Amino acid sequence: MVSGMLEIIRSVSEIFKEKGLKLSIAESCTAGLISHYITMLPGASTFFEAGVVTYSTSAKKGILGISSGTISSYGVVSEETAKEMAEKMRLLTNTDYALSTTGNLGPDVLEGKEAGLVYIAVSMHGKTFVKELRLKGQRQEIKEKAALSALEFLLDIVRG
Repeated sequence: MVSGMLEIIRSVSEIFKEKGLKLSIAESCTAGLISHYITMLPGASTFFEAGVVTYSTSAKKGILGISSGTISSYGVVSEETAKEMAEKMRLLTNTDYALSTTGNLGPDVLEGKEAGLVYIAVSMHGKTFVKELRLKGQRQEIKEKAALSALEFLLDIVRG
């Protein structure tokens, strides 16, 4: 586990419980790691509604309803796809916040995009925030860094 992860998980848990908020997560490149982290501490069921791994393009379309136009125009590794994933997940689960991740863990180039390129998005009612990450390392390192960055980004948004 990435250094500082337990502290971030604890902070997410505390702020969501304190504010009575609900969270859902749509993961692609992190493949359920964020959902795993969120549920490491007891009491996650009070705020964590659902987590889905939509790893393939067909799962993104079929489960979340990501538009074919978004994927064909921008690719699965894109700001637009991350944004739509978060928005669709929030609406699907009727949560206050939804977090999403999509990216290329490597080692090969995907859709002309280099390994380590990851997009994270946080959707809340009326607004969605997206962040681009350019991470270095092996696949597992990139996945862990992306999960940590996503949870930190979520905290920043929730704290305002």
